[in-house]
Amino acid sequence: MITTRRSPNHGPRRGGARPDMVVIHYTGMQSCVSALARLCDPAAAVSAHYLIAEDGTTWSLVPEAARAWHAGAGGWGSVDDVNSRSIGIDLANTGAHPFSEPQMRALEALLPGVMRRWAVPPERVIGHRDMAPERKADPGPRFDWRRLAHGGLSVWPGHGGGDAALADSLTRIGYPAAPATARLRAFRDRFRPWAQGPEDGTDRALAADLARRFPAL
Repeated sequence: MITTRRSPNHGPRRGGARPDMVVIHYTGMQSCVSALARLCDPAAAVSAHYLIAEDGTTWSLVPEAARAWHAGAGGWGSVDDVNSRSIGIDLANTGAHPFSEPQMRALEALLPGVMRRWAVPPERVIGHRDMAPERKADPGPRFDWRRLAHGGLSVWPGHGGGDAALADSLTRIGYPAAPATARLRAFRDRFRPWAQGPEDGTDRALAADLARRFPAL
């Protein structure tokens, strides 16, 4: 069940853009109550289309057709105004603890409808850190991307990509220009959160597989 509470923090999508991406965030706040208040506070000038609490309660804050203020500076593939091209989903989480089962089930219930309404393919369901690797860390290494991929709600790499240059593969996937260390950390947070040290052959193979199968628009 979705509860509506309208945030004033939104506007029209620029240039007649339609959403064709989903960006997943964590709130980074101590409670869902405080996150809800901030996302609806005009002085804060931030918002998301949806907020999902730890118990699975889902709040609709901004109409999907409107431009919420959730992504900020960054990009994905050829997109440099991510707010105008995306639906933003915030998960109540400090960033220091796992995402709850009710919260993940609520996300899995919400995403299929959003993706169907706006023809969002699984490869364009991304994290905030993916599109802003120098600035952001959410949804972080505790978020279960493989679970979403198993449900057809995101993507997961195989090992058949070969040993292409990591920088080239990350650019083809959609990662924006940023220092190599920031892009590597963003990629690993999502696909190899346990990995440490400099890039290796596994990073290159996984990224090359994704770049081959899911090049960004």
